[in-house]
Amino acid sequence: MRDDNTRNTIIFFVCAALLLLVYQVFVIDPQAKRQAEERARQAPAAATATVNGPAAPSVPLAVTRQAAIAAAPRVPIATPALKGSLSLRGARIDDLYLVKYRETLDKDSPPVELLRPEGTQYAQFTDIGWTGANVAGLPGPQTVWTLSQGSVLAPGQPVTLTYSSGQGLTFTRVVSVDDKYMFTVTDTVANTTAQPITLAPFGSVQRQGIPATLGKNGVVHEGGMGWLDKRRPLKYAKWQKDGTTPTYSATGGWIGMTDHYWLTAVIPAQNEQIQGQYRLTKTPGLNLLDANYVGQAKAIGAGRQIVHTTRVFAGAKQNPVLKDYQAKLGIAHLDEAIDWGMLWFITRPIFQFLSWIYSHVGNFGVAILLLTVVVRAIFFPLANKQYESMTKMKKVQPAMEELRKKFKDDPAKQQQELLALYQREKVNPLAGCLPIFLQIPVFFALFKTLQLEIDMRHAPFIGYIKDLSARDPTTIWNLFGLIPWDPSGAPFIGAILATSLHIGILPILYGATTWLTTSMSPPAPDPMQQRIFQLMPLLFTFIMAQFAIGLLVYYTWSNLLTAMQQYVIMRRFKVDNPIDKLIARITGKKAAAG
Repeated sequence: MRDDNTRNTIIFFVCAALLLLVYQVFVIDPQAKRQAEERARQAPAAATATVNGPAAPSVPLAVTRQAAIAAAPRVPIATPALKGSLSLRGARIDDLYLVKYRETLDKDSPPVELLRPEGTQYAQFTDIGWTGANVAGLPGPQTVWTLSQGSVLAPGQPVTLTYSSGQGLTFTRVVSVDDKYMFTVTDTVANTTAQPITLAPFGSVQRQGIPATLGKNGVVHEGGMGWLDKRRPLKYAKWQKDGTTPTYSATGGWIGMTDHYWLTAVIPAQNEQIQGQYRLTKTPGLNLLDANYVGQAKAIGAGRQIVHTTRVFAGAKQNPVLKDYQAKLGIAHLDEAIDWGMLWFITRPIFQFLSWIYSHVGNFGVAILLLTVVVRAIFFPLANKQYESMTKMKKVQPAMEELRKKFKDDPAKQQQELLALYQREKVNPLAGCLPIFLQIPVFFALFKTLQLEIDMRHAPFIGYIKDLSARDPTTIWNLFGLIPWDPSGAPFIGAILATSLHIGILPILYGATTWLTTSMSPPAPDPMQQRIFQLMPLLFTFIMAQFAIGLLVYYTWSNLLTAMQQYVIMRRFKVDNPIDKLIARITGKKAAAG
């Protein structure tokens, strides 16, 4: 039997190598060729453009946030969802908080900060303007605009900014905002010179340095994000490593930067030809990241003017809100800012169904429990077949062990007798595999969904669970809070106890339920494999303890439902199971299989 396992292992690795080779030849290589051809097509277009792109970011002076706010005249921003200010220097949206979301659960916690002015640590802001070859007097980052109308930027209360270059160009900018997260910037450019000029609009989202906490999420994309004829993600780590990307040609779309739950993006007119790009400017000790686009060059005749509109999204990635903007404003694929993943066709409906449940029950933890029940119900027939097959295998396990012992020196005869046993008992060892393979995509889609769902952020459940998006706050090292001691402050090992060895109540429950479902399965034929499977629940306890407690609620509840289904089937087939054995130990009676 060991020889068979060795042979099967060799066959597996050979097949895996062949699959990788086929994937390389027929998928990766053609894709690389297409990307090279795309870059080659885009290069001439960039070289023959009649206008320049936005100027590269300059090295900022390091100042405090308060000092940066006070350094320029500003217009307050006040909406039901946002607060902050618009800087008249550069006419930038660079000071913004999301008032409906808090940094922490503390009642005095400040709202989530989305944008901060240039020069502050980890500054992030938007920049909208005009660029043109050999055109003097264009407003830039240091240009101070005049507030000519309005006093507070609020829904239904736009503000008007003006700037005259003194060289025949006059710029009038009307900025409005809705009650959610969309700014609309309408520029009127008047040419009072005697000569025609050519300008092109641009928009950019800039970030000056990336906090160490960003870009570490291996499940949800964080970094550059845009829709430029197709989805164009770029992780922060890759962006800083590889540098400036090629220029992407598109009609409409959008480009910006996204974190786990938040998005800042500049959005051109959706019928406009644009060139989008992710740019990296390296300075000593600081990387300046810039997601930008340049629009079509526009000729402005002498004594004429043009009007151009740009939008800026700055807010939370709420799927209904993104889809509403997508439908009403015609913004291409704005909901693709949410990282649905490769299994998007499963993740999207699960996400929407979970949101629907939550809207009716009002408790996100309860919504997770109900979603789990629905998923288990859908897969109930398949799971039943799987567990019946596993139970039959467990029932014939003693007979299999006898045959292995009896014919241990004759592998061919042993295999023959095992096949005969399977036929007599009507057992198919592979019958339990197909249901597992069919459930794996849904498993991963559910995992992704719970990572994406913004409603889970800071959502309470029951008891001590105050934030389903955070790790279990309890830890075994202070007896789950019974001992007034913070393990993270322990010398030498405090950081380890607070991170990789942080084990709370729910991870332990998850590990226990995982052990229960594993022990109900037939043991592996090889003793080494048996020991590995016995250690798996413990290993996964440590792994899953690092994830959001909302995920553990789902997996623990799913394990319990699985154990109940397995228990009923095992009782029906009169097979010993750990639940009956546990009951027997408690009651002192002999365990009954049926």
